Amino acid sequence: MGAEPPNPHGAVVALAASVAPPAKMARMSRYALLLAPYANRVYADQAARLSLAELAAFRPVLSSDISDIGVEKFGGVEYLGFTGSLSLRDISYLSNLSAAYALFERVDEDLLRPLEITPLARYDSDLITIPKYAGKTNEQFTKLVLNLTLLASKSADRMLDGGLTVLDPLCGRGTTLNQALMYGYDGIGVELDGKDVEAYKLFLQTWLKRKRLKHTADLVPVRRQGRRAARRLEVTLAASKDDHKAGAVQKITVLQADTTQLDGLLRGGVADILVTDLPYGVAHGSYDDAGGITRSPLDLLERAVPTWLPLLRPGAALGLSWNVKVARRELAEDILVANGLEIVEHEPLAHRVDQGIERDVIIARTMN
Repeated sequence: MGAEPPNPHGAVVALAASVAPPAKMARMSRYALLLAPYANRVYADQAARLSLAELAAFRPVLSSDISDIGVEKFGGVEYLGFTGSLSLRDISYLSNLSAAYALFERVDEDLLRPLEITPLARYDSDLITIPKYAGKTNEQFTKLVLNLTLLASKSADRMLDGGLTVLDPLCGRGTTLNQALMYGYDGIGVELDGKDVEAYKLFLQTWLKRKRLKHTADLVPVRRQGRRAARRLEVTLAASKDDHKAGAVQKITVLQADTTQLDGLLRGGVADILVTDLPYGVAHGSYDDAGGITRSPLDLLERAVPTWLPLLRPGAALGLSWNVKVARRELAEDILVANGLEIVEHEPLAHRVDQGIERDVIIARTMN
């Protein structure tokens, strides 16, 4: 075949391609997130650092990346600053940051434009803030761990849509379960102390009656192999009369039982995430195999994880907090890895609670 004749317009075409305008890019902005005030002074002193780690964990669900995350001051007040291009759904996600109080877009060096935030708040905040008792975990910290765990799971993109189930297998008086309710999720708890289960039932019933919300609450015995093995608190509630009529109800289930002996008490694959506080080894402990009290959270973790995993759905994640003064992090990680879990890397979250407690967080996820 003969040579192809030269294209007299070739040079023009090449030149046009070289100067073609780039694809339109989203406008980048600088944002400032104002943190909520804290009643707990020790936690407040560390809130900005913890929030930086939490903000970074939201990156996978945002429509575009955020960068240059850091603490900034305007008018003598600390903000979390970051650069990005936030969509309305992105703002909805970041509205649920545990310390989020207000979000602004920087107009210039000296001006901030407020953006409307839309946190998941299905009920009044006193559902979370009213309960006060010895050993209660800071509610903002509970929300932080729940967020980190959910964002590490395969359900992260469903965070804003409801319909998820949170499991707390050491639920105490229900701080994690109440946060699940606030998000529009269902909750399942396990607690060995019958007084804590009864106290949670009394609080939740009283609160629901005061808010005039449709609900049922029953504490019933559970039998296994013909013998009484546990008690179960079953609560159903709806955020409004219209929701109740439409059958859009939420459910809380709390088993009064040993968290290491759950076989036959809960069906498998019921939870999307697991969030819990391990005993801190100061005021709280757990029972060992001989029936005595042990202050090591690792003893409990080693016996409990094999009973927890069958309760999780594929792609679930676990978020655990504990006192590093009584258990080394690498030993806790070894237990989780030995049970087939993958440790999720995150920014440092270790922080002081009081003289005897330095708290840390481990996030892990199932491999399936």
